[in-house]
Amino acid sequence: LLAQGLVLLAGFAVGAIYFLSGSLTSRFGAMPFMTPGARRHLSLLAALFLLLLAFGAWLSQAERLVQPSGVIYGPGYADVNGRMPAALILAAVCVIGSALAALQALTPRNWPIPLAAVLYLVAAVGGEAYSSLLQRFVVTPNEQTRESPFIQHNIDATRRAFGLDNVEAQELTGDALLTRADVERNAATTENVRLWDHQPLLDTFGQLQVIRTYYDFVSVDNDRYRIGGALRQIMLSPRELDTTNLPSRTWINDRLTYTHGYGLTLGPVNQVTSEGLPVLYVGNLPLETTPDLSIEEPSLYFGEMLNDYVIVRTATREFHYPRSEGDVYTQYDGRGGLSIGSFWRKLLFALRFGAYEMLLSTELGSESRILFLRNIRERVQKLAPFLAFDRDPYLVVADGRLYWMYDAYTTSNRYPYSTPSGPGGLNYIRNSVKVVIDAYHGTTTFYMADSVDPIAASYARIFPGMFLPLAEMPPSLREHVRYPEDIFAIQSAVFATYHMTEPAIFYNREDQWEVPIIDDTGDAGPMQPYYTIMQLPGETEPEFIQMLPFTPRSRDNLAAWLAARSDGEHYGTLRVFQFPKQKVIFGPRQVVARISQDQTI
Repeated sequence: LLAQGLVLLAGFAVGAIYFLSGSLTSRFGAMPFMTPGARRHLSLLAALFLLLLAFGAWLSQAERLVQPSGVIYGPGYADVNGRMPAALILAAVCVIGSALAALQALTPRNWPIPLAAVLYLVAAVGGEAYSSLLQRFVVTPNEQTRESPFIQHNIDATRRAFGLDNVEAQELTGDALLTRADVERNAATTENVRLWDHQPLLDTFGQLQVIRTYYDFVSVDNDRYRIGGALRQIMLSPRELDTTNLPSRTWINDRLTYTHGYGLTLGPVNQVTSEGLPVLYVGNLPLETTPDLSIEEPSLYFGEMLNDYVIVRTATREFHYPRSEGDVYTQYDGRGGLSIGSFWRKLLFALRFGAYEMLLSTELGSESRILFLRNIRERVQKLAPFLAFDRDPYLVVADGRLYWMYDAYTTSNRYPYSTPSGPGGLNYIRNSVKVVIDAYHGTTTFYMADSVDPIAASYARIFPGMFLPLAEMPPSLREHVRYPEDIFAIQSAVFATYHMTEPAIFYNREDQWEVPIIDDTGDAGPMQPYYTIMQLPGETEPEFIQMLPFTPRSRDNLAAWLAARSDGEHYGTLRVFQFPKQKVIFGPRQVVARISQDQTI
């Protein structure tokens, strides 16, 4: 289109110049007069324009692979048997028209270009008319039969594009009754049933553990740790620094004194104190931890809230954490940041950040370093702007240190026959990259989690050495890799329709699922994916999974639930557990209704 527009613009400009110079004249009722030079120039531009139209018509066949068509996404019967052959014919007509325009450029004849225009209009209008008649009189009366092969293409392509082609399906009868033996046999599951929801727990952490106004908790994350020899699901929140709430906002305080957050709050999901408060494995100031979660370096110089630059290793002491007998101070000893010791560096950074104080302050020395791009979201976006990132980075305690783990995706909206789902109309997604950011040093490492993804493999060849194999991730961090929420939510939304693999069932939407809504007051939305530790049916060990139930469309009974596994060799495996269609199995909304009706509860 750009090339066609440029040629058209050139044609109008050249025509205007020739008209003004007298090389092109036109009288009412008479053929335009052109000098041989003007005739040749304009005719050759017309020939080039027709060649570009031919190329565009040929490309339009491929464009139909990523466009909606009737009941599916991608070309259907009328496209394959009508519009795409018509596009080829139109491309051939444009090539012939280009030859006619070239003939007019080289001869005194005036009929070739008008003939080329007539041929183009006949081919364009005729092709669309034929395709419309084909759709109306051949496809519509027998749509299911005619479109079945193309529906199958759409099903297969969409499942491949969203990583759903290898979902393990398991049928459950729904006949088993819960017994005490079942509860005892699945103790690891029942002992990790989550009692705390994210927002109430975040509010509670804020009331109990913020301690000072300049600290804040941004979000609560789910993870699992081995504590006391048992796998326990925990919820944690890092204690980050919020300089906007400092009691005294000065350049010294903002940039030299208050430089980092401190530690985190961490507790099990299934325990409360006698007062109804969360039990804490990690918390307080100074940091108190259990032996299984020792933290040698609790400082958070890089995080979700840290948007401003700071300067470390200065004559000003860095605030570490408060104590009743006096504040504790520290000095940064990490590898992060850049040296700011020389005058010229101070000048450059002063210009960059608009801070004249850097030039005048006597607190800065030869060893001083400036830390910037400390917000981990901004940091990874700067390093890899070609990747899409999950909304929820999470903090990990490993080897006595704090690390951020961040999931990254490769996406596309050009996968043939795949139906779009998710933000930006994407119709292909892979969780191909895991990013680890050291909360103290700021060191950012990209690990390739899906080496067979062609997009990620291309990036790895473009940027050699940037992506390390996932096998090189330290085992202490590998234990905390989890299947991310955003891709699971997208996959679940797609799978609600594309679990149907038979074209006839898909066409009639006979087995359409949907994510249940528990509360119908107008404030609640669909259920969100849920992390938990569970021993899956047929497995021998409990594991960390993410799950989401489905109900039949416009019904409340349970149809199935989808699980994404996160541990060991099973990482990334999706498994769906389906219930019989002829039997009523209570869904989430029905269970909540029964709980609400139970006077004892």
